[in-house]
Amino acid sequence: MKILLFGVAKDIVGNQVLEEPSFKAKNVAELKQELIKKYPEFAKLSSLAIAVDEEYASDEKLISAENEIAIIPPVSGG
Repeated sequence: MKILLFGVAKDIVGNQVLEEPSFKAKNVAELKQELIKKYPEFAKLSSLAIAVDEEYASDEKLISAENEIAIIPPVSGG
């Protein structure tokens, strides 16, 4: 599974692209849990948006290894 990371998500993982063949998530909610298990810092974020094939996805959205996944952390600024 190829995951693109942005902002603080990239800082947590240490790379902008995460190739994670061990992730077996079938939907967005399971993917979030796998991310938190492998990278506990994700649990500290107030929110975490997931895009699947360039569209924001709900937790119920089904995913597979063929999808392009993007992790978009909360944005702050003023």
